[in-house]
Amino acid sequence: MDQSVVAVTGMSCGHCADAVRAEITRIPGVSHVDVDVESGQVKIAAAARPDPAAVRAAVEAAGYEVAG
Repeated sequence: MDQSVVAVTGMSCGHCADAVRAEITRIPGVSHVDVDVESGQVKIAAAARPDPAAVRAAVEAAGYEVAG
Protein backbone atom coordinates (compact mmCIF):
# COMPACT_ATOMS: atom_id res chain seq x y z
CA MET A 1 0.00 0.00 0.00
CA ASP A 2 1.35 3.41 -0.96
CA GLN A 3 0.50 6.61 0.89
CA SER A 4 1.07 10.03 -0.60
CA VAL A 5 0.20 13.57 0.43
CA VAL A 6 -0.69 16.50 -1.81
CA ALA A 7 -1.42 20.09 -0.88
CA VAL A 8 -4.67 21.49 -2.27
CA THR A 9 -5.56 25.18 -2.27
CA GLY A 10 -8.97 26.82 -2.16
CA MET A 11 -10.79 24.44 0.20
CA SER A 12 -12.76 26.06 3.02
CA CYS A 13 -15.46 23.66 4.22
CA GLY A 14 -16.70 20.09 4.48
CA HIS A 15 -18.34 20.31 1.05
CA CYS A 16 -14.93 21.18 -0.42
CA ALA A 17 -13.40 18.13 1.25
CA ASP A 18 -16.22 15.89 0.01
CA ALA A 19 -15.79 17.11 -3.57
CA VAL A 20 -12.03 16.52 -3.56
CA ARG A 21 -12.41 13.13 -1.87
CA ALA A 22 -15.04 11.99 -4.38
CA GLU A 23 -12.93 12.90 -7.41
CA ILE A 24 -9.66 11.39 -6.12
CA THR A 25 -11.45 8.20 -5.04
CA ARG A 26 -12.35 7.66 -8.71
CA ILE A 27 -8.67 7.18 -9.62
CA PRO A 28 -8.06 3.44 -10.18
CA GLY A 29 -6.26 1.81 -7.25
CA VAL A 30 -7.10 4.51 -4.70
CA SER A 31 -8.57 2.93 -1.58
CA HIS A 32 -8.84 5.84 0.87
CA VAL A 33 -8.64 9.64 0.80
CA ASP A 34 -8.35 11.79 3.93
CA VAL A 35 -8.82 15.54 3.47
CA ASP A 36 -7.79 18.13 6.08
CA VAL A 37 -9.42 21.40 5.00
CA GLU A 38 -7.52 23.55 7.53
CA SER A 39 -4.05 22.47 6.41
CA GLY A 40 -5.01 21.78 2.80
CA GLN A 41 -3.39 18.35 3.00
CA VAL A 42 -4.93 15.43 1.16
CA LYS A 43 -3.62 11.98 2.11
CA ILE A 44 -4.12 9.30 -0.50
CA ALA A 45 -3.85 5.55 0.16
CA ALA A 46 -3.57 3.41 -2.95
CA ALA A 47 -2.29 0.06 -4.17
CA ALA A 48 0.46 1.97 -6.02
CA ARG A 49 1.35 5.66 -6.13
CA PRO A 50 -1.27 7.35 -8.34
CA ASP A 51 -0.10 9.27 -11.38
CA PRO A 52 0.43 12.91 -10.32
CA ALA A 53 -1.32 14.09 -13.49
CA ALA A 54 -4.39 12.01 -12.57
CA VAL A 55 -4.41 13.48 -9.05
CA ARG A 56 -4.08 17.02 -10.42
CA ALA A 57 -6.90 16.38 -12.91
CA ALA A 58 -9.15 14.99 -10.16
CA VAL A 59 -8.51 17.97 -7.88
CA GLU A 60 -9.17 20.38 -10.76
CA ALA A 61 -12.38 18.51 -11.64
CA ALA A 62 -13.52 19.16 -8.07
CA GLY A 63 -12.84 22.87 -8.60
CA TYR A 64 -9.56 23.28 -6.68
CA GLU A 65 -5.82 23.38 -7.39
CA VAL A 66 -2.83 21.31 -6.34
CA ALA A 67 -0.31 23.63 -4.71
CA GLY A 68 3.15 23.76 -6.22
